[in-house]
Amino acid sequence: MKIIYFHGFASSGATGTAESLRRMLPEVEVISPDIPVDPSEALPFLRALCEQEQPDLIIGTSMGAMYAQQMFGFRKILVNPSFNMSTLSKVFRTGEHKFLNGRKDNAKTFKITKEIIQKQNMMERQQFKGITPFDRENTYGLSASMTLRSTAMTSSKSIIRTRNVSTANTTSTRRHFAPPSYPLLKRYLGYNESIMAQLIQ
Repeated sequence: MKIIYFHGFASSGATGTAESLRRMLPEVEVISPDIPVDPSEALPFLRALCEQEQPDLIIGTSMGAMYAQQMFGFRKILVNPSFNMSTLSKVFRTGEHKFLNGRKDNAKTFKITKEIIQKQNMMERQQFKGITPFDRENTYGLSASMTLRSTAMTSSKSIIRTRNVSTANTTSTRRHFAPPSYPLLKRYLGYNESIMAQLIQ
């Protein structure tokens, strides 16, 4: 099995989330690319990567979940998706920012310009166009509270399916970059239940 993981804003493919997935799922190949800062570069880059690698599952966190949602035709799990970074985020602002994790190109900082914010906003306005019945049936969401609701969670025109999974002994503080709960994610993927089989069959 192959998973592609999309990191969040200001992070990289070296994020601890990807490493945790590899430790948690040693039998799974986890690909975790550095996502370009400019959305006009990031979206085609990620689409080309998915077409080349043909993953069984895509997992995205925060801003990465927003990109993952647009990988139409693939099974996806969106963790705390940030669909409106350009207008609602308190961190996606003009200026120089530090990367939270090491990048392959060794870049330590990056700049967000007004042009990048405009491109981001334009992409966000179009992000739900092209959704197919397959995507509606195979896109799942994990919310910031780490609970999975049995009713459909609707975001604009995109329907993200959710499931009831027990969250006993699982706690999380609601933050912009709230990390996924790995025991819960592992259970959600089906190692204690049968959901994984449904996602990859």
